[in-house]
Amino acid sequence: MPAAAALAAAVVTAGVLAAPAASAATRPDTVQQGLDALVRTDGLPAALASVKDRSGRTRTYTAGVGDLATGTTVPVDGQVRIGSNTKTFTAVVVLQLVGAGRICLDAPVDTYLPGLVRGDGIDGRRITVRQLLQQTSGLPNYTDHLSDEIRYYEPHELLGLALQHPADFAPGAKWAYSNTNYVLAGLIVEKVTGRPLGEEVDRRIVKRIGLRHTYFPAPGEVAIREPHPKGYYQESPGAPLRDGTELDPSWAWAAGQVVSTNSDLNRFFTALLAGDLLPPAQLAEMRTTVPAGLPFPPGTRYGLGLVSRPLSCGGVYWGHGGSITGYETRGGVTEGGRAADIAVTTQPSDAAAVQHIERLVDTALCR
Repeated sequence: MPAAAALAAAVVTAGVLAAPAASAATRPDTVQQGLDALVRTDGLPAALASVKDRSGRTRTYTAGVGDLATGTTVPVDGQVRIGSNTKTFTAVVVLQLVGAGRICLDAPVDTYLPGLVRGDGIDGRRITVRQLLQQTSGLPNYTDHLSDEIRYYEPHELLGLALQHPADFAPGAKWAYSNTNYVLAGLIVEKVTGRPLGEEVDRRIVKRIGLRHTYFPAPGEVAIREPHPKGYYQESPGAPLRDGTELDPSWAWAAGQVVSTNSDLNRFFTALLAGDLLPPAQLAEMRTTVPAGLPFPPGTRYGLGLVSRPLSCGGVYWGHGGSITGYETRGGVTEGGRAADIAVTTQPSDAAAVQHIERLVDTALCR
């Protein structure tokens, strides 16, 4: 990625945690160093981070360039597509409805969507809401069968793609990541509430905890609303980077459509773990985990739309992570209230780059 390397220019904006200049000169910030390395060594166009300490004070960082064509700087705490972090938002809405007695976690999907989920080894009478949120339903992943056609997709169309293929395994038999689970969870929300999922996310989460830069894109909305770095993709490993910033995210819907910022994600996961979004019983259900496999690293456990990962300094942190055309995000919150989130402006094709992002989250949470 010669363009990225040639245009790389690091920028850091420090909040109230900023150290005096002399101290900063003798003790370089490890998060900034890590972001610089993601751009310089891993060849990512840009990297952004937000780190919050236990008292709520935040420091934000950027590295690289926001637009490879013009070399413009990266907007501080710019908006990005957060991909599968959306699953946690969807799960929270479902669990709020569980707490209100409108959904039962162990009820079959057919209770809410009668007759809709049928296929080869697939029966909505045998799959529970809990198994959807926990990724243990055995439903095939519709994104494995999407065409390259860029257009608007209805949620039922996405489900239909999945149901053309046999079940991966019997419900509850094991764990496997499938975006189809969250399309169904979103459809259940819409059936129970009678409102679009995006409106429920906005009303129940975004407005409730004051996420000022987070939204569920409207049907047909392809641009990102606020200042943002451009997101890039490669048609194949080693191919030139192409601008993928503007796209119709409907193919991700309840599994990955939300746009946010690193700081808003920190605020969201902090509020969630603090009990500001769910009653204690439902938060406990969300944090009840099973071992997870790919695409997560070893040691990861999956709850109900919430992921725990071990920290090098002991304990775990809670979050999810997301990958979507143009953007990759990783981060989460510790039990002690520290939060960190990192976004980069392409989906790394090199597994080592993803590991570097994961390690930098660990560094930010452990330092």
